[in-house]
Amino acid sequence: MAGSWDGSYDQGSQSEESFHEKFHLEPIYEAFVCPLTKQLMKDPVTLENGKTFERRAIENWFKECRDSGRRPICPLTLKELSTAELNPSIALRNTIEEWTARNEAAQLDIAHRSLVPGSSESNILQALDCIQHMCLKSRSNKHVVRNADLIPKIADMLKNSSRRVRFKTLETLRIVVEDDTDNKAVVAEGDTIRTIVKFLSNDVSQEREKAVSLLYELSKSESLCEKIGAVPGAILLLVGMTSSHSENVLAVERAEKTLENLEKCEKNVLQMAENGRLQPLLTLLLEGSPETQLSMASYLGDLVLSNDVKVLVARKVGSSLVDIMRSGTKQAREVALKALNQISSYEASARALIEVGILPPLVGDLFTVGANQLSMKLKEVSANVLANIVSSGANMESIPVGPRNQTLVSEDIVHKLLHLISNTGPAIECKLLQVLVGLTSSSSTALSVVAAVKSSGAAISLIQFIEAPQRDLRVTSIKLLHNLSPYMGQELADALRGSAGQLGSLIKVIEEDDGTSEDQAAAISLLADLPERDLGLTRRFLEVGAFNLAVQRVHKIRHGETRGSRFVAPYIEGLTRVLARLTYVLADEREATTFAQEHHIAMIFVDHLRMNGLDNVQMVSASALENLSRESKRLTVVPDPPEPGFCLFSCFSKSPTITGLCPVHHGMCSLKETFCLLEGKAVGKLVGCLDHENVKVVEAALAALCTLLDDEVDIEQGVNVLCEADGIKPILEILLENRSEVLRQRSVWAVERILRSEDIAFEVSGNQNVGTALVEAYRHGDYRTKQVAEWALKRIDKLPNFSGIFQKMG
Repeated sequence: MAGSWDGSYDQGSQSEESFHEKFHLEPIYEAFVCPLTKQLMKDPVTLENGKTFERRAIENWFKECRDSGRRPICPLTLKELSTAELNPSIALRNTIEEWTARNEAAQLDIAHRSLVPGSSESNILQALDCIQHMCLKSRSNKHVVRNADLIPKIADMLKNSSRRVRFKTLETLRIVVEDDTDNKAVVAEGDTIRTIVKFLSNDVSQEREKAVSLLYELSKSESLCEKIGAVPGAILLLVGMTSSHSENVLAVERAEKTLENLEKCEKNVLQMAENGRLQPLLTLLLEGSPETQLSMASYLGDLVLSNDVKVLVARKVGSSLVDIMRSGTKQAREVALKALNQISSYEASARALIEVGILPPLVGDLFTVGANQLSMKLKEVSANVLANIVSSGANMESIPVGPRNQTLVSEDIVHKLLHLISNTGPAIECKLLQVLVGLTSSSSTALSVVAAVKSSGAAISLIQFIEAPQRDLRVTSIKLLHNLSPYMGQELADALRGSAGQLGSLIKVIEEDDGTSEDQAAAISLLADLPERDLGLTRRFLEVGAFNLAVQRVHKIRHGETRGSRFVAPYIEGLTRVLARLTYVLADEREATTFAQEHHIAMIFVDHLRMNGLDNVQMVSASALENLSRESKRLTVVPDPPEPGFCLFSCFSKSPTITGLCPVHHGMCSLKETFCLLEGKAVGKLVGCLDHENVKVVEAALAALCTLLDDEVDIEQGVNVLCEADGIKPILEILLENRSEVLRQRSVWAVERILRSEDIAFEVSGNQNVGTALVEAYRHGDYRTKQVAEWALKRIDKLPNFSGIFQKMG
């Protein structure tokens, strides 16, 4: 008996005969081989002429004879037979079986000795080929292979350095375990499954295909599903294969079927969900036992879901989760709320939950008191879900939440929210304030909330949250007050004016760091929204250092010392509006004037005129410069003229003059001390804003320039200043464009003043368009505009100037 394989290894397919020719350890006798199939006989039978064949082969031969209308003949002699009777050749069969058993035992022995480290690639491949052949020939041989302890040796070949060996090993293991539960259990021992899983990430596609086919066979055993899923990365790799465009169809199909088998284990379902394959979890949540449903819902609440997946989950199982929340036990409600909290955090998924009716039970749970009320922990989760729902952008005015078709913005519901805010802990207070922030973010719902806040007298209570030690609560309350301020600014101003604490807390938020966070933008915007002409509040701003802080922050932004963010625009706007408050009380508050002079705020507003893209900043800055400019005449210092020197010939002496005076205000002016627009290039920058796309910016810039044409100043010199700044033409164009009623009124007033210059009036009189625009203003303007337009038309001789005639007649 030979001790090793003969010949070199050929990976091609082999027939039964060629296999035995290659691997037999005893000679194969011709009598053992069927003349028809050329394969070793399993059930030999003998004809009447003594010829022996495989039973199935000769039966098929006789059938063909009958089908063709011929009598049975011997396939070897081609002579007719008198009978088709088949006589079992029991002795031959026993001999073949004994011969086969001896050879297979010897082959297994050689395979046993070949499947060890150090064996040649050829010997290993031939041993694996032998095992494959035996297992494919007879299922009982799989037990023989197992009993010979060959399976662990085969598995060890997965770590062989030869790619051909590894490939053949994967294929052999699949054949060995196919439809054999015991063999699968043996393969699962040790770290074999972990090794197989590693092949799924192999660069060689054929090895990946063989590995996934083997895992598919193993996964048919339910007892192995958990073990496969427990291998780190196994499910992720399989999920990746199912969505890969580079894998062949068979590998993708096997990966998909493997995952379907692994779904039998709940732990695997959770892993699949974690790796983006959510459908099995959703199916169990919908169709599983109550315990399974709770388990899946609980895990769903812990998952980190992408926004698209949140929408899918909301549509698939949102209704079931709402049902659990509505009618389940306290434990079930907690699990459902946790999952809904996760799903509702995206706008589209939150709207999907609204469609399945989440709001009525959610609001009901929040307001329920007594034995059935939620714990504080669950109320916090419910409040957060409600805040997510409100932030979804859905129209809360049209969604009923109460038994009488009340909505979230109904007065009694808002009252209940406000009452709940006043009687819970900081965590729930914060979430409920977020609900109100969402409801007040839209003008359509904000008015209803404002009405409820006013009727309940809750403004003072809401303001007190500004001083809360919890940062989240403090910031959320500021956002809410910011949303309320356009509608109840005076009420908020009255409350803040009497308390330095809340104002101080707002200041602290703004000065927390050098960034521009959302809460800082909200805090400064809240201060900016308060009534700008409230002198008492402005004094409080001066006392708590609000203006000092605003100036500091503006300078930090100008010098690039503030970190940028998406909240920079509202932050700068808020700072500018807070500083602009000073300009409304200059005449009544000497301290405000002193502060404006010392901190050169006029220059800040001039600089902000150049902030293109921040229209509100430019508009507020221009309005502030208008207010400052109106104070220039009051603040201008007019020096006493010097006394004339002694001269004998007084008739020939000239009156002494003072040089360096402002031509418009006839005094000593500067942008810093008297806020004169002639300094700091303010006039040119305001003129530059006259062609702005935003009408409001144009209105504010024109109003500021009109201060140079007021009755209290030298109008002729004011016109000269506008001429030098190329401002006449833009003002005339504003008149012609007629973009708003405010612009028409202001431009008509300015043009009339400009036309007092005879040279300009003469030049403009030839412009038919200007005349037409003034006529339109005369015809369609209000009383004051008509009057001013009439004066302007007279100056360009479009209307007779009767005043001159009457003077002559007198």
